[in-house]
Amino acid sequence: MADVEWWRSAVIYQVYPRSFADSDGDGVGDLPGVTGKLAYLADLGVDAVWLSPFYRSPMVDGGYDVADHRDVDPVFGTLSDFDGMLAEAHKVGLKVIVDIVPNHTSDQHPWFQEQRRDQYVFRNGRGERPPNDWQSLFGGPAWTRVADGSWYLHLFDPGQPDLNWRNPQVRDEFDAILRFWLDRGVDGFRVDVAHGMIKAEGLPDLGRNTVLPYFDQEEVHEIYRAWRKLIDSYPGERMTVAEVFDSEPDRVARYVAGDELHQAFNFDFLEAPWDPAVLRGVIDASLEAAGNVGAPTTWVLSNHDRRRHVTRFGGGLTGLRRARAAALLMLGLPGSAYVYQGEELGLPEVLDLPDEVRVDPQWIRSGGREPGRDGCRVPLPWEGDAPPFGFSPARRSWLPMPPEWAAATVAVQRDDPDSMLNLYRKALRLRRPAREFAWRPAPDGVLCFETERFLVAANLGGSPVPLPTAPVLASSPLTDELPPDTTVWIRT
Repeated sequence: MADVEWWRSAVIYQVYPRSFADSDGDGVGDLPGVTGKLAYLADLGVDAVWLSPFYRSPMVDGGYDVADHRDVDPVFGTLSDFDGMLAEAHKVGLKVIVDIVPNHTSDQHPWFQEQRRDQYVFRNGRGERPPNDWQSLFGGPAWTRVADGSWYLHLFDPGQPDLNWRNPQVRDEFDAILRFWLDRGVDGFRVDVAHGMIKAEGLPDLGRNTVLPYFDQEEVHEIYRAWRKLIDSYPGERMTVAEVFDSEPDRVARYVAGDELHQAFNFDFLEAPWDPAVLRGVIDASLEAAGNVGAPTTWVLSNHDRRRHVTRFGGGLTGLRRARAAALLMLGLPGSAYVYQGEELGLPEVLDLPDEVRVDPQWIRSGGREPGRDGCRVPLPWEGDAPPFGFSPARRSWLPMPPEWAAATVAVQRDDPDSMLNLYRKALRLRRPAREFAWRPAPDGVLCFETERFLVAANLGGSPVPLPTAPVLASSPLTDELPPDTTVWIRT
């Protein structure tokens, strides 16, 4: 793919480093492990790799509690390992995107340890009560009290104090962090909690308000306009993608206007049920909102924070069949697509992890009421008949792997022409950037649209429908009809 605005139509593969490949036998994935599997990703046919955090961290929240944004945590390797991985990725034709976590740091960050309170959100309480009624997104109050009686804000775990983005020193620090990684040659950044860095003036009580006073404040756009100028000052096509939660596509689109970020994740698409009317509405709204600001759409089915879509779509054979159909539907749409590690293997959510191995703070802070995200972060099965299936040279992995994954390993699927892995490989070889899009008439329950390359028909209904001509790719076996839970690509 040419470098000119490559991100507009790229397929980007998310690597959760702890769970991708372990090179040193400690049961935890690492950067040399990623390097060793880059040829697999290049052969799969993706354009870029997005790495979840690998920075120095006490790992309270899987690395999203960063203690040093300019270094690699020893569990993942060294800066030299990162540089080697980056060079190898570029050698095999892959771009590299790294996570940037600007809303908060770890409580082990030097700023917090040195009690540099102006860099964080500290307030006096209301007697023995917190400064306001905000709740942590991981459960419980969003405030923790320190020895002198004051409180600090943490929208997530207490080990993740929120930064004060109205302090110019915070902005200068993150400019320097961006430059550090851009100077090393990274191709882009995924911006964690991109909508949350600025809190409403006065930190008002939430009360019965439906608009959260810590999300989507106007000043956040000033930050991204400054970042865009910084990133555009570097040679080559560098990019940013925002994690933004909002119920209105037009508000999400503001983050990807021409002078701000490049992309935003499409959570409406990720969260849509297996329903043709809902999916069509999400697709229309997404294309319109992004088109209004000249940005590309993005499509995503799973990630490190969400239940895997095989399970979300019903689990078992039904979920797997729908996941195959969803893959061709997603990859047929114009814009950029994100693939979460293991979805190309059809992996389901692991729902029966023992309580004692769970580490997600969502699970811990909710007292086990929330299942958390460990089930979608179980390491990948590469080869062999028993766990850890080639993930590690040791006989263990940081989260246990289901024995039945022996049938889903890369080695098994590589030799099966009808496997999920080979469905993704075929689709990614056939896929081309699409700029045209138009819905076509279709029977009830069927989504049918046309781009300049393919007619894409997805039967989300309960009955088979006539198939007008032979497809070049189908998600499930065909006769002369398009069965339920099946998508086809037909050459135009």
